[in-house]
Amino acid sequence: MFNLKRILVALVMGTIAISHANASDEKAFQTGGQYEQSGRYQIHYIALPTTLLTPKVASTYGIKRSSYNGFINISILDTLQDGNPAVSGKVSGQAVNLTGKLVELEFKEIKESDAIYYIASIPFRHKEQFTIQVRTVNSEGLNSLVKFTQQFYVD
Repeated sequence: MFNLKRILVALVMGTIAISHANASDEKAFQTGGQYEQSGRYQIHYIALPTTLLTPKVASTYGIKRSSYNGFINISILDTLQDGNPAVSGKVSGQAVNLTGKLVELEFKEIKESDAIYYIASIPFRHKEQFTIQVRTVNSEGLNSLVKFTQQFYVD
């Protein structure tokens, strides 16, 4: 049986390696990842084309593989606990393309042993950029907002 966590870690590592080669963002270069610190929590995020998923993984998680679809993966880690464990939250967001079209993202929570992920699919066309806002609500009722832009290319 495959493990989504292992596949996503491999995708993240590959993306980090590519981003290091082209890094202009000093924070991403220094930390080796894409995340925002919000109080005690790190909110990690990545956006990738769905064609990087195997058909079996995409099918298992209800993600449509297409040259015109991407997916967003969000995880929330508690940095005050040993091992920075994943924690649950409420994740929502929107994507805006270059023509101003707004798409509401529908995140679904995935739990695999100690890992917790929030995944949403997004449609895109050639060379459009998306800005995604992710709101998480932790146990103290605090809100966090993460914004990032991702440029996708059609395979």
